[in-house]
Amino acid sequence: MRGHEYQESQIMEIGVDSFGAVISEPATGVSVSPVRRADNLLEEIVLADQVGLDVFGVGEHHRSEFVDSAPVVILGAAATRTKNIRLTSAVTVLSAADPVRVFQEFATLDLISHGRAEIVAGRGSSVEAFPLFGFDLDDYDSLFAEKLDLLLKVRDNTHVRWSGKHRAPLTGQAVYPRPLQNPLPIWVGVGGTPASFARAGTLGLPLMVAIIGGEPKRFRPLIDLYREAGRRAGHSAEKLTVGLHAIGFLGDTTQEAADDFYPGYAHTFTEIGKERGWPPATRIHFDALRGPAGALLIGDAETVAQKVLHVNEALGGLSRITFQMGVSALPHEKMLRSIELLGTRVAPIVRKEAIAAISSPRG
Repeated sequence: MRGHEYQESQIMEIGVDSFGAVISEPATGVSVSPVRRADNLLEEIVLADQVGLDVFGVGEHHRSEFVDSAPVVILGAAATRTKNIRLTSAVTVLSAADPVRVFQEFATLDLISHGRAEIVAGRGSSVEAFPLFGFDLDDYDSLFAEKLDLLLKVRDNTHVRWSGKHRAPLTGQAVYPRPLQNPLPIWVGVGGTPASFARAGTLGLPLMVAIIGGEPKRFRPLIDLYREAGRRAGHSAEKLTVGLHAIGFLGDTTQEAADDFYPGYAHTFTEIGKERGWPPATRIHFDALRGPAGALLIGDAETVAQKVLHVNEALGGLSRITFQMGVSALPHEKMLRSIELLGTRVAPIVRKEAIAAISSPRG
């Protein structure tokens, strides 16, 4: 499988994340129907596979703006239409889920996809799943810690003995099916909480860092904390891999990419800001974020490739980077073009540079 080959060579995997947003077409103001959005999303995953991208992730939300409340169903449909691309959540809101069921679903996906499934487990920055499934937000962190522990127990043992506070104990029950991959890859998705970075390191799990604003380099101390916690726990450096989830979009020119992406980006982040106390988005701030030091990966292929390489160096080496393109309302054709450019233009530049770095003698 291509994804494993790149990882063994320490060449960064490149992919796309989507939340399956059902948002208005900018040209017409007409909302995309859920049926059409689902069709479009599957077409995006198929194209990502065809142009040689390594991974496609689908998020989890329980809101009217998205069709991704059951991501593993979408990924299962994609598995039957793709050949090589790895299929992952981005993220699974583990705190509000049953870890046994999560494992069964992704183990089944792994069988359908012939060993291409992965889980990115997180606490969830959107909290609508907690009241929906009867959980208390006051238990936000303890739910995640306990359920991650159970998920790992289920991954490592067919027959599980486990007890905790938030779920009935398991007393040796068997959990089936077992995945093709052993072990099934489980990443920990994190935002900016130091304890989350340290926990992932202590457990020796790969880390997926969501950076949607500011300067990526400010996360370097947290990533160093993750690696140090892992080292102290006895995990090898090779096991402590770091991925980046970033907002990104490609166009044939940098100006075109920025102009196409900004209106929808501004709408999305202004609306989110109303819920979270952020100021409204502005073009000046957007342009600053897509500058050399900012978090947005927006531009033509050469510009974005060079920025990916810069971020990779600033964060001490990444194993994976995934582009979240769906925060902006864009015509489907432009989204497909962006995925095509990412696979055919950006990924080859990044891989070539990585191979050169591996091959060059070190002083």
